[in-house]
Amino acid sequence: MASICELHQQLVNKERSAVEITTEALDRINKLEPTLKSFLCITADRALEQARQVDAKIAAGDEIGLLAGIPIAVKDNMCTEGITTTCGSKILANFVPPYESTVTTKLIEAGAVILGKTNLDEFAMGSSTENSAFQITANPWDITRVPGGSSGGSAAAVAANQAVVALGSDTGGSIRQPASFCGVVGMKPTYGLVSRYGLVAYASSLDQIGPFGRTVEDAAILLNAIAGYDPKDSTSLNVEIPNYSDFLKPSLKPRSKIKIGVIKETFGEGLDPVVEQAVTKAIDVLQSLGAEIQVISCPRFRYGLPTYYIIAPSEASANLARYDGVKYGFRTPDADNLIEMYAKTRAEGFGAEVKRRIMVGTYTLSAGYYDAYYLKAQKVRTLIKQDFDRAFTQVEVLVCPTSPTTAFKAGEKTSDPLSMYLSDLMTIPVNLAGLPAISVPCGFDSQGLPIGMQLIGKVLGESRLFEVAHAYEQATPWHKHNPNIPSS
Repeated sequence: MASICELHQQLVNKERSAVEITTEALDRINKLEPTLKSFLCITADRALEQARQVDAKIAAGDEIGLLAGIPIAVKDNMCTEGITTTCGSKILANFVPPYESTVTTKLIEAGAVILGKTNLDEFAMGSSTENSAFQITANPWDITRVPGGSSGGSAAAVAANQAVVALGSDTGGSIRQPASFCGVVGMKPTYGLVSRYGLVAYASSLDQIGPFGRTVEDAAILLNAIAGYDPKDSTSLNVEIPNYSDFLKPSLKPRSKIKIGVIKETFGEGLDPVVEQAVTKAIDVLQSLGAEIQVISCPRFRYGLPTYYIIAPSEASANLARYDGVKYGFRTPDADNLIEMYAKTRAEGFGAEVKRRIMVGTYTLSAGYYDAYYLKAQKVRTLIKQDFDRAFTQVEVLVCPTSPTTAFKAGEKTSDPLSMYLSDLMTIPVNLAGLPAISVPCGFDSQGLPIGMQLIGKVLGESRLFEVAHAYEQATPWHKHNPNIPSS
């Protein structure tokens, strides 16, 4: 499928209609869904109606924006009025929101064509999309492997050309890690840059919505559409949003040398040698493009994992208390009294991983353990942020692998939660510090599986990240590869 700018030009020149582009996307979804299972809900009729509205504007001679008529997929934890929003959970299997999230409202206003809602780990808790209550999404590069998580459905849909771009959410790496596994671009913006209104909360101080694209340019265009202040979100940043596309240059040389720091704690033990080799070569490319490379230490970087798995479950314990069978969602039909109804609804409605995190979070917030665990984790979170702050006094951008490995086999880690958690080792510290980061493809392993490089920026440093990522992308061929997907 063509890029956003290519499709926009085709629409403006009347070479193709929005309906034709949407129909092509829907046909590809229908062809590949039995194999990939990227989508939980496909809104074909609504998508075609949105496309017809764009065609009517073009016929009337009206100007259209870049996203008008562009097929987009949305992770199924963002509320869509009149369309089920399940969060991949049985407890919300029949939940139809009465309102629209801010990000999907912005997409609709931009004329985008929303194809449907994508699969995810239940309540965004997972690193493989195997925790969905409904189906397991396959990696387009190898259908026996996972696409990453929790935004695996969105990443797979973009990698398989089922959608041009997609929205995901990132609490501890849930955009960047699946982007790495699926060979696409994925960005986690600065905390507060994109409104969380209508995003079903997992861990409120960490969650952030961001874009997937096959190219850096597509991700930049999508972020431009969804970023901005929202009075409905108390954590929303009231800042001016630049045009990120203006920063996309083929080289880093025209400006004074940009300093890029290699986080030394992310290399060595625990990192797949093939991943290390690919990322090291990518860093050499950045240097050849005009960047000045230096090794940087973030000594508390590896404490991010245990810190996250105290803070995130604690916030999840509080956020998921609302699912009790009273107000909305699933309610057990087999209960004799209120207390039994609460207990059975949550026991039957939540999956194993969600229950595990609720119990961990409830324990760490309980009397006698709050100071020992939760408060201490928040102090370590501050130290991790201070490490980043010190690093950014020396460099403008940090670089490291996105994930320690390439995509693993489906079922390989489901019985070992700790092993699964290690998939987010490189991405979690970014969320704890509220920073922006982007994953870009930087190679393949011997099995033909994609490898991702992560670029981390200062607060509100998205522009610089797009600049570096785009220059690297233009100098390398990795984004031009397409998976060969067997259709069932």
